[in-house]
This record gives sequence, C-alpha cells and structure tokens, in this order.
Amino acid sequence: MEFAWNEIAFTMAKDLEKTIMPLFGTKKAGENVGTNVSGDVTKYIDRVAEDIIIRHLKPLSVNIVSEEVGEIDNGSDYTVVVDPLDGSYNFSVGIPIFAFSFAVFKEKEPVYGAIYEFFPKAFYEAIPRKGAYLNGRPIHVSDPQPGKEAISFYTRGRALGLVNKVKRVRVLGAIAVEMAYTAKGSLDGVFDIRNYVRPTDIAAGVMLVREAGGIVTDEGGKPLELELSAEVNTNVIAAANERILRIILEALENEP
Repeated sequence: MEFAWNEIAFTMAKDLEKTIMPLFGTKKAGENVGTNVSGDVTKYIDRVAEDIIIRHLKPLSVNIVSEEVGEIDNGSDYTVVVDPLDGSYNFSVGIPIFAFSFAVFKEKEPVYGAIYEFFPKAFYEAIPRKGAYLNGRPIHVSDPQPGKEAISFYTRGRALGLVNKVKRVRVLGAIAVEMAYTAKGSLDGVFDIRNYVRPTDIAAGVMLVREAGGIVTDEGGKPLELELSAEVNTNVIAAANERILRIILEALENEP
C-alpha cells in the first residue's frame, strides 16, 4: 500500500499546531510527567504532542519510532521516525523555536521527510532524489565566503576553538530547526558532539540537508548512517559543503 506522505505529514502538523499552541509558554507545558524510553524527562507537552501523532499513525499500521514511546513494530515495510515536538524546552519557556519532525523509511531506504516549524508556519520537505522544499519552493544550502560562516554547535567543552574560525556561532535549542536552517542556507552548518541526539531528533533533518545539497556525517567525517531506533544516541555533523565540514573536523582534531 502506498501513502500520500506529504498530506499525512501536513495534516498531522496542523492538528498539532491547533492543539498545542494554546499551551505555548505555560507552566503546564513544562511539567514533568515521567521519563521516555531513553531515560530523559517527559514533559506534559511532549506527551500531548505524541498522543496526537500516534492517533494519526495507528490506522496506517506502519512501524513507529517516536521520542517518548520508543518503537512500535507493526510488521510493515514502512517505518515512521518522528519527534512530535523537537525543542520542547523552548516551547515550555516561551522561546518560539521548535518543530515537528517526521521521516519515513521503506525498509531502511529514505522515502520522505518533513519538518514543520510552527511560528513562521514553515513546512520543509525532503523528497529523495527530487530535492528539498520550503512551502513548495526549492531550497539549497549556502556557499558562504571564507570567514563569513555561521554555525550552530552543541558541545560539552569540545572543539571550542571553532569560535575563532567562523564569523558567528548560534545555539537555538532545536536541532531539527537548525538542520532545516542549514538546508535553506540560513545556517552554514550544525553539529552535536555530546553523544546525545537520537534518530528521532535528526532523521528528517538528515534527509533535508542532503536533498538541499549539503553533507551529513558522523564525528569522524563518514556519511552518517541512521539506526531506526528511539534509544540510540549519536553524534552528527551537517554542513553546507566540504569546506565547512573540514573546518568542523579540524576543530575536532585540534581540540586539547
């Protein structure tokens, strides 16, 4: 059975938007209501968002990999890897940078990816071998002049020398958004080397950056291979081009 994944993703995003936005910046949104399969705290808003997504996906009988419930195996050829709300801390404290992340695989092959950023109503799509799009228009990674780079990165004291190698450093608190920004050229790269992110955080972003002409690797510079799991932690580097990637890798190699 084939699915209209773009329609499914957009419908879910708009249903999420209608339901969760009244909770934006409220104390209720940030209440701790348990832990997820990786042992991280589950906020009330995470639970609300995931319940909506599971309700949409269940009738499709596809496999589901999601941030809070983990993995649901329905014996399908299709697996949906989803983060119902990437940047839930931002959401709960009133910072308007968060997104819905949705990625589909047939067996292990990417089929479709989407990221919906709520405040600008930005709907990003990745269609393997057909490109990356923002609200239906093609997007591409940047090609900044040397010395003009803007990179977002997450580190626990590693590669700090990078701040002297690029023009601007950003940390936005939602890696799905930062990968989308890399795909459309607003950032020149983003990386997380805390061994913290999971496939649910980055699956759609990986597709988006690659389809926009960028590069996504592991910490060693090898093409990143995603495991379709909610419990695996990994490091990730997304860069607009080889030159940006080299700057990041050199910062890692030359760290104290």
